Amino acid sequence: MTGPIRLATAASVLLVMLAGCQSTDSSMGVVRTNEPAKGDYTAFGDAFDGLKTVSDVDYYASDQAVTEAKTQFRSENYGNAGALFYKATRLAPNDGVAWLGLAASCDRIRRFDLSDMAYSRAYRLLGATPEYYNNVGYSYLLRGKLQDARTNFLKAYELAPNDPTVANNLKLLSSSVRNIERS
Repeated sequence: MTGPIRLATAASVLLVMLAGCQSTDSSMGVVRTNEPAKGDYTAFGDAFDGLKTVSDVDYYASDQAVTEAKTQFRSENYGNAGALFYKATRLAPNDGVAWLGLAASCDRIRRFDLSDMAYSRAYRLLGATPEYYNNVGYSYLLRGKLQDARTNFLKAYELAPNDPTVANNLKLLSSSVRNIERS
C-alpha cells in the first residue's frame, strides 16, 4: 500500500515543480501586464477594445465636485459651495484649488475658524500664489482687519500687477477705509 502512496506523492511533487517552470519559447505568449491583450474579454463578456486604462485617464475624483462647487459659489450659494469643496478635499486631499475654494466659501458664511484651517492647507499645497494672497486679503477684509487685508492684497499685486481682481479688491479696500459705516 505504500507503493501507490509513494507514486502519488512523487507525481504531485513533479506536477508542482513543472507548474513553476516557465517556457522560453517566444511563441507561447507574452508576460501579462495590466494592459489587456487584443481579443481579451472583460468579466461582462465585452471586449477590452476601446476601454481606457488608468494611464490614459485625465480625470480626478475631485474634478466634478470642484466644478459644481465653483458654479454654486458664482451663484452665491456659499453653503452648498462649501459642502462641495469639502467633498472635493475628501476625494483628493492634495487638491490645493479645492482647499482654497473651501476657505473662500467658509469666509462667505463667516466661519473664519474653518477658513483659516483651509487657507493653511491651501498654502502648503499651492504656495504663495496671487490667488492665495488675494483670497486671504478678502478674508481679512470681511473680518474688518483692514491692515492685514492691505498687506495680503499688496502681496497679490506684486505677484500679479495686471490682475483685475486684485486691482478691484485694492479699490474696495480703499473705499472701505473712506466709508466706515456703523450699525
